[in-house]
Amino acid sequence: MLRAIPLFVVPLAIYNLVMLTGDVHTALAGKLFAVHLMSGAQWVFSIHDAFVVGGVLALYFEIFKSTGTGMASVLDHTLSMLVFIVFLVEFLMVAGCGTSTFFALALMSLLDVVAGFTVSIVAARRDFSIDNSV
Repeated sequence: MLRAIPLFVVPLAIYNLVMLTGDVHTALAGKLFAVHLMSGAQWVFSIHDAFVVGGVLALYFEIFKSTGTGMASVLDHTLSMLVFIVFLVEFLMVAGCGTSTFFALALMSLLDVVAGFTVSIVAARRDFSIDNSV
């Protein structure tokens, strides 16, 4: 049943915790680490970057999960839609969520919903082997 829990709940919850601690713009700009590259440049990895990377990884695993056609998959799609609605409402109504980081996470959540339904429909068609020649 854990398979039915949308992974985008994690970045949503962490972002809301960061938002509650104070100024979200300052928190997102915080440096996690820096790496000196051979070119002489310094690559800085911020909290904003960590959210985007986490969102991309969550999107990958969510699309991978959507290949199933069982009852857990239907529940996962339904809960993913609810998570996207929370993203959308918070983006529009909560001042601390009006950042490009939150927008990117919300967009990834929308892609999860659309891709999940699309992949499930294709997988279900293949499982039921619908004859299109008639």
